[in-house]
Amino acid sequence: MQQNYKRIIMSDNLKQSTGIRILLFLVILLVSGLISVAAGALFIFGGDTGMKIGQGISSIFMFVVPPIVYYLITRKEHKMHDLGFRRVKSPWPLFVLAGAAVMYVSLPVTEQLTEWNEGMKLGGALQTLEDYLKVLEEAAANATEQMLNVDTIGGLLFNLVVIALIPAVGEELTFRGVLQQGLSRRINPHIAIILSSAIFSFIHFQFYGFLPRMFLGLLLGYMFYTSGSLWVCMLMHFLNNGSAVMVYYLNNKGVIDVDVDHLGTTQNVWIIVASAVVTTGLIVWCWWKGKQSLTKK
Repeated sequence: MQQNYKRIIMSDNLKQSTGIRILLFLVILLVSGLISVAAGALFIFGGDTGMKIGQGISSIFMFVVPPIVYYLITRKEHKMHDLGFRRVKSPWPLFVLAGAAVMYVSLPVTEQLTEWNEGMKLGGALQTLEDYLKVLEEAAANATEQMLNVDTIGGLLFNLVVIALIPAVGEELTFRGVLQQGLSRRINPHIAIILSSAIFSFIHFQFYGFLPRMFLGLLLGYMFYTSGSLWVCMLMHFLNNGSAVMVYYLNNKGVIDVDVDHLGTTQNVWIIVASAVVTTGLIVWCWWKGKQSLTKK
């Protein structure tokens, strides 16, 4: 499976050396990031709608634009499959269903990691840093809740695009399509998945959400590895973000009454263990089916 995976992502359709490509991508990310901050700042005084528009534009420049620009510059020929837009391995409906199932089955594990992460104490000489990180975390949480606090269809659709769709496309292009594939050309694909997941989590700059976000990155990375396609990862990422948007909306409408911030939380250790086992089992099953698919070719 590992050799077949390397064969899929290896390509002579590249203009530059690995080092130059990495440097180029970092420069593109930096420039695009500065543009995203400036674009978001233009809408800072536009109220809730302005903030959401600014967030959408910022997300596009931060994550959608860089991988596309990088792809156009570094490829001799523009073959979309080089960026990860390949057919899902056969049987594709089962890969799609498995990917969707992973996002929900893994919730108890994700919430347990969140609880552990939020309970971390730096203390001592790092107390000032801890206090600063908590302020940043609270500000990010307040901004997110403000964006999610809608009770109209228009607000719901807007949030599904800005909070769910754009990040799902852009972040998967950046972290799986460019970063994971780029690392996998030089190092073991499992190490590439771990590194790209860690960077994916770190770049969100939320210390008290690092562990659950890295876990999400690992799930997405392994589903890309097993399915061979970004489409599955983008769907999973959209479901993850979109579910939060929908739950907030339904809560605001009074259709449901749940603790949105702790959805999936449980103190039953056996449920958490079962969640971990089933999640791992689904990914191993996808790996096995992917291996079968490549063997038949």
